[in-house]
Amino acid sequence: MNCLSAPASRNGQRSTVSGHTFSARFSVSSLLLALILLIGCGAPASETPASKAKLALRYVVDIVARPEPSSNTVEMSLSVQQSKHLLRELRMDADVSRFSGFAGDGDLTIENDRVVWQPPEGGGTLSWQVSLSQVRSNGGFDARMTDDWALFRASDIFPPAATRTLSGAYSKTTIEFELPANWTSTTQYAGTKHRYEINNPKRRFDRPTGWILLGRSGIRTENIAGIRVKVAGPIGHDVRRLDMLAMLNWALPDVRKLLPEFPDRLTVFSAGDPMWRGGLSAPTSIYIHSDRPLISENGTSTLIHELMHVGMRLSAENGADWIVEGLAEYYALEILKRSGTISEKRFTRAMQKLKVWSARAQSICSERSSGATTAKSTVILQDLDQEIRKNSGNKKNLDDVLYAILYLDKKISVAEFLEKAEQILQRPSAVLRQTLESDCGELLI
Repeated sequence: MNCLSAPASRNGQRSTVSGHTFSARFSVSSLLLALILLIGCGAPASETPASKAKLALRYVVDIVARPEPSSNTVEMSLSVQQSKHLLRELRMDADVSRFSGFAGDGDLTIENDRVVWQPPEGGGTLSWQVSLSQVRSNGGFDARMTDDWALFRASDIFPPAATRTLSGAYSKTTIEFELPANWTSTTQYAGTKHRYEINNPKRRFDRPTGWILLGRSGIRTENIAGIRVKVAGPIGHDVRRLDMLAMLNWALPDVRKLLPEFPDRLTVFSAGDPMWRGGLSAPTSIYIHSDRPLISENGTSTLIHELMHVGMRLSAENGADWIVEGLAEYYALEILKRSGTISEKRFTRAMQKLKVWSARAQSICSERSSGATTAKSTVILQDLDQEIRKNSGNKKNLDDVLYAILYLDKKISVAEFLEKAEQILQRPSAVLRQTLESDCGELLI
């Protein structure tokens, strides 16, 4: 039943029904209509056949993570509840050097890094153990647990997974942390008492993603441009929570103008040594080492660079990583300029420094974009922006190319980026073809 508003009175205010007192001009028929509407609006809406059918295809997944600091492990369990056999199979790619001890109801097969679980018809439980701390080749940690805190990505405890289900079936997933005394939890998700609901409308099986901080931590929260922002880090680390919030207050409104579909929640995690001295983004969350300057001496910003990754949500086909990294770096500088955080003069100097650095780059179409490659691609993108502005009489710019590739819902390729850029230009791009034909070759086909 649709609930209708009471008719507006002639002076523009709505008529109301309040308590037991009614206007003398309120007719009996009007009174009866008002009472029917009140009863109808107060009653819960009946379930439609479509909503009942959808609920019948939902199975419940409860994930529990219990960190054990003394052994650097996390004990994991995944419980499935289903009224009928909706979830038929769960497949995980689990690195055997870190994931072990798999056990579960139903049928469980483990071959090398491949775990295949077929739960019973009514549901069941799968459990495993994770060795958490991970050291990069440069000696820094990108996942770390101590006696006081743990900082890691959800994929460090829950590996990439795929499912086989009854057609149309989907999960309702939560993750809960069972923590030592005095520990708290912070994730990208909303939740209470260490229990968080995971909801990704683009996936039928919701698994946890993003950065996670457990332990004794400090958190600052603010609403910026309609985005719920948290900055969190372990206590005792020199995490500049308010400095980062100030930076985001300057920059985030312009990010949202550029990217209207920026997520409504953003969580920034930070920690000091021995965590990796850089920045890494994940869905709606960012990690930044506490020693990273908000703006480097060359005018660039790791924080805004990673912010752009969160907002763009782009991934690259083979040889196209320079596009994703170059766009993040170019727009990090653009956002600093557009927000007034740096001047036009400072922006120009930053681009000049990147141009000097870019001389160290070889082919831009490598598997992963190095610092020099990212610098070179940033310069190329600025040149492309100027080419588009000149050709369109300043009516179009690189933003139009960005919008053309943003929501493709697939990985971007070199050939597709060139195609979209030239559609905006309405002619071949001298800037792109000069570099791509020599560096990328067969990737243009």
